[in-house]
Amino acid sequence: MTESNEPRKIDLAEAMRQKLQQKKQQQAGGNKQGFMGTETKAMKSQNNKKPNNQRRRTGGS
Repeated sequence: MTESNEPRKIDLAEAMRQKLQQKKQQQAGGNKQGFMGTETKAMKSQNNKKPNNQRRRTGGS
């Protein structure tokens, strides 16, 4: 029985360090744009706040 076949268990801090390292490498390698970049993103719809109709439901004062 060898341990090399099974995935090695790592703690949360080590996993976060690896994830951050991957993110840094990805940004350094593929993203050569400026601060805002030239890529346009689709606008998200703005949901308006619904009116509070509690007074109408409960009969008001």
